[in-house]
Amino acid sequence: MERNDRYKPTERVLHVRSIWNGAISFGLVSIPIKLVNATESHSISFRQIHLEDGGRVRYRKVCELDDKEVSGSEIGKGYEDADGTIIPITDEDLAHLPLPTAKTIEIVAFVPADSIDPLQMDASYYLAAGGAPAAKPYVLLREALKRSNKVAIAKYALRGRERLGMLRVVEDAIAMHGLLWPDEVRAPEGVAPDTKVNVNDKELDLADALMDTLGEIALDELHDEYREALEEVVAAKAAGETPPEAPEPATGGKILDLMAALEKSVKAAKESRGEEPAEVTQLPARKSARTAPKQAGAKKSTSTAKKTTAPASASAKKTTAKSTQGSKKTTAKKTAQKKTTSRKRTA
Repeated sequence: MERNDRYKPTERVLHVRSIWNGAISFGLVSIPIKLVNATESHSISFRQIHLEDGGRVRYRKVCELDDKEVSGSEIGKGYEDADGTIIPITDEDLAHLPLPTAKTIEIVAFVPADSIDPLQMDASYYLAAGGAPAAKPYVLLREALKRSNKVAIAKYALRGRERLGMLRVVEDAIAMHGLLWPDEVRAPEGVAPDTKVNVNDKELDLADALMDTLGEIALDELHDEYREALEEVVAAKAAGETPPEAPEPATGGKILDLMAALEKSVKAAKESRGEEPAEVTQLPARKSARTAPKQAGAKKSTSTAKKTTAPASASAKKTTAKSTQGSKKTTAKKTAQKKTTSRKRTA
């Protein structure tokens, strides 16, 4: 679908506009710097509208004492005390905070990068050198960080509070990641499953195979497909066209067998990369301990039955033969007796 000319997403360029000016304190070395945002949001934002007429809905700031709308120039800061009393705090009050970090990023230590818990990571900034005199100490700190393979831990004040930061080198610049204070990171209590689970070696082998098959990826190859789809919807509606249909969800029953799920995942990952389909090794069927003796017993019973039947048949044959011979002898005797009687009567 071609994008309508009326709707063109705004091109976003990183504007080097400082949000804080100060200095890096590196022992007795002071480096004038400017704090610049290192990240930006590309998400599409929406406005609230009145469904009846499409008019935009706006929020108005109203003073609760006189019920009058106030402008931005009339709005200041205030701290609400426990009893509800509002204590006004001016920008001048904040500018004179008794903190050495009010206008200084104070480096307090150098530590290995892997000693920082990623859960502590917060906002990211670039530190730009504040003019030509700052170039030499700036490069000195940058090269020292590179050679040491460490990061700097610093304290600084921003937006009304003291914060913790981590300085590291990104290409030829020094970046700073805001860090949460250690007591702001929650412990993972009650998150892990509380039931006992056993994972066997075969399952781990398949999980390893899946990880190897998926391999690595350059993060710059990933993109926000949701935003792209949303842009298509907006472009279609701006052109008076029907928005594209959502693809049909994949059908099929849920795979409950973990082994089967892992095997299918490995196979699918290989096929998606154009590799030969993974050979799925079927696990041997487990023999039931109760079934085996029964089958063996059944074989023995059959064998015994055969043996029992054979003698019985032979015995039956012998009995039949004897009874036949006996009946023949009895008949012969009776015939002989009749002949004898007949001869006597004739004489």
